[in-house]
Amino acid sequence: MSDLWEHSDRVSCVHPGWGALRGWGAVAASWAALFQGPESLQFILTDERAEVVGDVAWVTVDENILGGGSGSTVAAVNLFVRGDDGWRLVMHHGSPVVAIEQPRAGP
Repeated sequence: MSDLWEHSDRVSCVHPGWGALRGWGAVAASWAALFQGPESLQFILTDERAEVVGDVAWVTVDENILGGGSGSTVAAVNLFVRGDDGWRLVMHHGSPVVAIEQPRAGP
């Protein structure tokens, strides 16, 4: 994960339910806490889409997360920039996907 991110003060990350984290130190610590927590997490990625415009790219993806006997889905956006050392992630934003009950047809 560390190799993917740009290590600078301009990076930011929003995990579902968390406030915005800014700077590589805070972002790195958040991912370490998630992956070293008491629950083993498994990510199954679906509906991946990537767009590239010049030296900027964004990837949208559904992160289907399994862990602790339950599962959830997070809709995520990842923003990358291309620099001298290649593509680096500068922003991740994840929002929980909430199941919406569909209205019943008929009386």
